[in-house]
Amino acid sequence: MLPIPVRQGRPTPVPSPTPEAEADYADTFYGQVGGHETFKKIIHVFYQGIAADPVLRAMYAEEDLGPAEHRMLMFIEQYWGGPRTYLEERGHPRLRMRHIPFAVTPEARDRWLAAMRAGVDAAELSPLHEATLWDYIERAAASLVNSPSDPSQQP
Repeated sequence: MLPIPVRQGRPTPVPSPTPEAEADYADTFYGQVGGHETFKKIIHVFYQGIAADPVLRAMYAEEDLGPAEHRMLMFIEQYWGGPRTYLEERGHPRLRMRHIPFAVTPEARDRWLAAMRAGVDAAELSPLHEATLWDYIERAAASLVNSPSDPSQQP
């Protein structure tokens, strides 16, 4: 499992931090790329891709993707040094455990990455920040594959 950067000694701001609260994160990746608004854009565009993809959409039982979008936003903001709202509301991310109920095939991973690529591109990050974020996203996506593409390969 990939580590979650932890900020010590800072109060958790509200889910949509004020400009003053955002300044508390200026020294983190989260702050360097524009904080809440940047991650909100990435995740919103990503979830537009999820909604449009029948393979990925089928993995979401909720009719409204809004709650899933909110959870993903909290997770990704926390991972990159932003508010620790995810931890406070949901506990440790346990990504592999939370994804076990779903057949995450290499095809699903690639579709997920395509949707996330659109989100990252929409943010128009600097080349260094984009490469750093994308490296993590690719590694995280690869770590969640838990099923072969070919059903005949199932144990």
